[in-house]
Amino acid sequence: MKMIIVGCGKIGASIISSLVGEGNDVVAVDSSPSVIEEIGNVYDVMCVCGNGADTETLEEAGVSKADLFVAVTSSDELNMLACFVAERMGAKHTIARIRNPEYNDKSLDFLSKQLKLTVSLNPEWMSAKELFNILKMPAAVNIESFSGGNLEMVELRLKQQSLLDGLSLIELRRKYKAQYLICAVQRGDEVYIPDGNFVLKSGDKIGITASGSEIQKLFKMLGLDQKSAKSVMILGASRTAYYLAKRLLNSGNRVIVIDKDERVCRSFAEELPDAVVICGDGTQQELLLEEGLGSVDAFVALTGMDELNILISIFAVSQNVPKVISKVNRNELAIMADKLGLDCIVSPKRTISYVLARYARALNNSQSSNSIETLYKLMDESVEALEFNVSKDFKGLKTPLKDMRLKPNIIIAGIVRGRKAIIPGGMDEIQAGDRVVVIASGNQVIDLDDILE
Repeated sequence: MKMIIVGCGKIGASIISSLVGEGNDVVAVDSSPSVIEEIGNVYDVMCVCGNGADTETLEEAGVSKADLFVAVTSSDELNMLACFVAERMGAKHTIARIRNPEYNDKSLDFLSKQLKLTVSLNPEWMSAKELFNILKMPAAVNIESFSGGNLEMVELRLKQQSLLDGLSLIELRRKYKAQYLICAVQRGDEVYIPDGNFVLKSGDKIGITASGSEIQKLFKMLGLDQKSAKSVMILGASRTAYYLAKRLLNSGNRVIVIDKDERVCRSFAEELPDAVVICGDGTQQELLLEEGLGSVDAFVALTGMDELNILISIFAVSQNVPKVISKVNRNELAIMADKLGLDCIVSPKRTISYVLARYARALNNSQSSNSIETLYKLMDESVEALEFNVSKDFKGLKTPLKDMRLKPNIIIAGIVRGRKAIIPGGMDEIQAGDRVVVIASGNQVIDLDDILE
């Protein structure tokens, strides 16, 4: 598959890394010679220096043969124009990053149709949605949804003296009667797709699939805090902060936003008059304490500096804030943050790269009728969770799962039939029309048949 990425900043570089890792033929386009030189040194891709909306630049990149064209420069308008020109020059599918909140749903829908965009992406909006979902269930460190929310995957860190410490999964199922499946466990740098004999330990990060109601039921049994965060302090008046604050305010939450840029604070206060906007240096611990850090339910660090987000989040943890979330884009810093005890990390860069990886696999799999609907990377990207639409051509139809020969380190974590979520047992069978969630470690799954030996 030939794919062209216009704009090679943080987001673009992450997308390139993801698509190259999937084995695609990638062309990188950027107007900065130094950026293009760096991309060429790091990745095995063709590089073109030039304006992504210029026809000569796009011809050099081979746009007429592109299966996918992605524009993720810092300018929404340039992204839209580049996609429009690319589509006219023969690109089969076009995706534009459009981040400006001024483009509302109605105008975005109109522009997408007129420009013939396949998809428009807003990584900040997507990250805000992810943050909002976590704040509704603070005991989780990550929440992913499948099949329109009918099935959820929740990542949970087992704290010291956890009720699950020392229990095998078989014992756990007997003790806590709910419809759930622990489908992945991360212990240190190792990741496991566990069987019933696997014994959990404090410090493990576990992945649980279940319906939302069953997860709530399990959390209640385990004595985990299920109350959503009602008062939230946000450091950094970024685009992600705007989208998150708007969602929180619409849900009746109290929101405090701190930023040292007076112009940004004024704009934020005008757009969201119900938010408490503080103009000040959020790196000053005294300011955070004066504004009530010790009494909020959650603290979210969303500045443009990963290091700052990590440091201030550690301070928030030291003040016993119940839920602390940090935005960290750089993978090496995200791993460091986790080792420092900050296990709840979000990354707009990572979120959009997952979406593009799913889209690329769907294009690669276009000849199959078992289409990929969703793809998430979990457990520090060591595990993939994929949702497939099952067709009548799937080779494992109407075979009891206990008789289905799956490849190693693959598990069927959930089946959605209509709107009913099924946590599969050995006698369950997959039917045409189902949506199936597959968890895989160390395997690249493109087609649902790939899970079978």
